[in-house]
Amino acid sequence: MAPQVGDPQFEPLAADQEKAQTFEKDRKIDTTKASLRVRFAENPDSQRPPRCPTSRAASLFVGNVLIVFSVIIALVLVAAQFDRLSWDYWRSDISNPGTNVSTCATDTQYLLGVGKGDITGPVVEINLMGYADPKQLGTGLRQRLYSRAFIIGDIERPQDRFIYLVLDTQSGDTAVRYGIIKALKELGHEYAVYGHHNIAVTGTHSHAGPGGWLNYLLPQLPSKGFDRQGYQAIVDGAVLSIRKAHESLQPGYLSAGTTKVFGANINRSLFSYLANPEAERMKYFKSEDEDGSVEKDLTLLKFQRASDGKNIGVLTWFPVHGTSMLGNNTVVTGDNKGVAAWLFEKSVRGDSSAAEDFVAGFSQANMGDVSPNVLGAWCEDESGSQCSFKNSTCSNGKSQACHGRGPEFRVHDDGASSCFEIGRRQFEPAKQLYDHLLNNPSPVRGPWVKAFHTFHDMSNFTFILPDGRPARTCPAALGYSFAAGTTDGPGGFDFTQHNGNENTTMPIWKVVRYFIKAPGEEQKACQHPKPVLLDVGEIFRPYDWSPNIVDVQVFRVGQFAIVVSPGEVTTMAGRRWKEAVGNSFKKILDQDMERIYGYTGGPSSEPIVVLGGPANTYTHYITTEEEYQIQRYEGASTLYGPHTLNAYINVTLSFLPYLSSESTSPPVHDEKSMPPDNTNRSLSFIPAVIRDAPPLFKSFGDVLVDVDSTQGYHRGDTIRAVFVGANPRNNLRLEGTYAAVEKLFVDQANPQKSEWRTVRNDEDWSLIYSWKRKNSVLGTSEVEITWETGEETDEWWDKELGPGVYRLKYYGDSKSLFGGKIQEFEGVSGAFTLV
Repeated sequence: MAPQVGDPQFEPLAADQEKAQTFEKDRKIDTTKASLRVRFAENPDSQRPPRCPTSRAASLFVGNVLIVFSVIIALVLVAAQFDRLSWDYWRSDISNPGTNVSTCATDTQYLLGVGKGDITGPVVEINLMGYADPKQLGTGLRQRLYSRAFIIGDIERPQDRFIYLVLDTQSGDTAVRYGIIKALKELGHEYAVYGHHNIAVTGTHSHAGPGGWLNYLLPQLPSKGFDRQGYQAIVDGAVLSIRKAHESLQPGYLSAGTTKVFGANINRSLFSYLANPEAERMKYFKSEDEDGSVEKDLTLLKFQRASDGKNIGVLTWFPVHGTSMLGNNTVVTGDNKGVAAWLFEKSVRGDSSAAEDFVAGFSQANMGDVSPNVLGAWCEDESGSQCSFKNSTCSNGKSQACHGRGPEFRVHDDGASSCFEIGRRQFEPAKQLYDHLLNNPSPVRGPWVKAFHTFHDMSNFTFILPDGRPARTCPAALGYSFAAGTTDGPGGFDFTQHNGNENTTMPIWKVVRYFIKAPGEEQKACQHPKPVLLDVGEIFRPYDWSPNIVDVQVFRVGQFAIVVSPGEVTTMAGRRWKEAVGNSFKKILDQDMERIYGYTGGPSSEPIVVLGGPANTYTHYITTEEEYQIQRYEGASTLYGPHTLNAYINVTLSFLPYLSSESTSPPVHDEKSMPPDNTNRSLSFIPAVIRDAPPLFKSFGDVLVDVDSTQGYHRGDTIRAVFVGANPRNNLRLEGTYAAVEKLFVDQANPQKSEWRTVRNDEDWSLIYSWKRKNSVLGTSEVEITWETGEETDEWWDKELGPGVYRLKYYGDSKSLFGGKIQEFEGVSGAFTLV
């Protein structure tokens, strides 16, 4: 387990000092093995880290060299080796706090790079992905979406590396991953090192981003099919983030730690969780605040370049659903993890410890049954009571009125205030852990960077369970309780969790199931006790409805392992998966240390295992077998039957030897076993933009409702302006902005040189872009830009804003009826004072 904030430093032991003499030698970069762009300090000698402090034992050795000349050479060599490999191998002496360089010469260096790219798709007229509601169409943008790329590589074997992507999307996806890999191949030989085995495409599971980009038919249905524009935005932005990370590759250090996050997550399916064995549950019960029903640990990996000691990024894992923005929200955001990442990146701007292009990734963990609506589920009806414990229904026996409440649920803003608060509650502990690691590093050590990935067919996989029983998985299927939704977003009609089946719902659903595809007897028996509603794994027309072929992937750097899950793993399921990997990985780690260093033991020999996802494709949920029996939403959405989790664990462990130091190449992919790429055969009924037109006697960008330029505003006010607009689908403005706040900076010496500078744009939470179609036939529309100055903290106000003269600016693009030409334009509000 990674050291936690406040842990005492490990004290040296004499036996370990003797073992440390055999530790790794300084390692050089072999630039002949791969085409790399590696940056060094301009003057390597001035940047060379000081040596670790010499131990007392080494001093005694040096004193003895005066006795016999024949012993002098041997003892000098031993002393020099021992000096470099002393106990500071375990406790990283930071002798230069000004730059926070991990200066112990035995700290392992890796090739490190980070990058960030805009993936914001169409923010209007496309349904938001997550709640599966065709009526939840986007109407604007509150926060741009990003891909954040993290590359870790072996300096001696640069071909041994991996890319971990964190996308502000509902999940990873097969088509998106294919698109990324294809685009990287087109970049040339320098990017040939990246492929299926070492690229993980994970999503933050935000339910507030555009949909329509997924590979399979079922998730395409709410968005009226496949949206190529949104798909391409994700692919292009992800590739841009990888290019930035690759081009910034240079030697550096990794440091890992964990901290607790309270008040940011609860278990939304506690009835299912309690079906797990009591003895197992009690292993994780620590207090009333940490009862074990969800994980409270946030694990952080800090990236630090060696050249100047600057930190270039952090990558974190913490479980909480991206459902703070509610089902009635229609503006695009990155949800709570998007907020956390933005807050972190904003907090280190100008910080002496951080590089200019610092990237913060907030990845998901085992969050399948974990909600950000921490005040619990309540009935939004006359009763005002809590929802039923077993099936999350209200007094009428239905689920529609049962909603989870976030910390700011009384604010009627579609969940925005609660979203910001849950993001803040993740950011603050992460930032505190980051600050702690600056002066108390817990290094990742060991020269091993390994990765494996395999495609595995789950439709009929037979294997042996740990207790010796035979087991098999089934073609993908969704149960009746899937249609009931969750307390984060209840479903429709008369579906309920836990007890939903063909006898408790209207007969029409049995008819619908029959016309789509009725499950056969073998499928019913395999999926039991799930009553199958949608037999999606056996429907292949017009193309596959859901995946049967899944991605299984694990990354390793030193003692740190990342399990990459294609589904939403519940709390206990994630624990079992991580524990199984940790136990097997421990053996590999011990063998590697014994093989290379001649000993085992010490903090760096204890594995750190995290789980990230949903990644690479989307396989809905992964529950324990006990939770599956309960058949609430999560169990009903576990596609491959009751043994789904054990199947994933079985496949993972069978490929785990590829993480050994003796492994020289990843498993080979057989093209016949790969899932289909449906991008060129997917259906789409999404209407195109036909034309834009201004009202009579108006032009695009004209102000329809202006700010109050005479009275001005006070901090805390909400400032609005309305413009003659055009459809933002005409230009996604990737790496740009639709809206901006500009401040007038006056040159006192020469007022004529005064200029307007952008101080807020689409990236900022306080600035909201809203679009509204006024007349579909005429093609007229309006854009409202809103600046919520009350969202600006004291720090931001003092550092970035302050009293002054401001204005709002709108960037748009219109489409002509004839020829479809896209024309840029701008709109500017009147100037106003803000104090």
